Amino acid sequence: MTKPSRLLAFSLVALGGIAAVVAARPADEIKLTPMKYDAFLARIAANKEAKFTLVDAWATWCAPCKENFPHLVEMHRKYGPKGLAVASVSLDDPEKPKALEEARKFLKEKGATFLNVVLDHEMDEAFGKLNIQAIPAVFLFGPDGKEIKRFTLDDVNNQFTYEQVEKEVRARLGVKD
Repeated sequence: MTKPSRLLAFSLVALGGIAAVVAARPADEIKLTPMKYDAFLARIAANKEAKFTLVDAWATWCAPCKENFPHLVEMHRKYGPKGLAVASVSLDDPEKPKALEEARKFLKEKGATFLNVVLDHEMDEAFGKLNIQAIPAVFLFGPDGKEIKRFTLDDVNNQFTYEQVEKEVRARLGVKD
């Protein structure tokens, strides 16, 4: 039996008017890493190349999360070369192997070639660490690893859209139309 070849994904990225091909991680290298919340925050702060870090909190049992996840992948593709780091934080149960496998499969299907973490806390504690009551939720962190903006569904009279998230990212990165 022959070993299957590894396929690489490529994106076309414009850099100063010159198109460049950037290799993304192969789908089989997409990982879902268990991590405590404080370690996750330290990892964000340690990324000195990022101007900002966009974090999406989601779970496989959350239909709106899965529906909107492609927006996160697109933000990574569009704004990664401009200094935006992207990470996903799964709130699936880290003690349930079937749930984690479903999350890994979903991440691979969506091409989530960025940092993917499953919070290594019980669900109530994970929601408490993020200080949210519902998902999806999106957070923007500054270069120092401190949260500077959050988009949540906690206020039923003030629901966010991923277009609002992108508008905020574009403004912070100084991206013009």
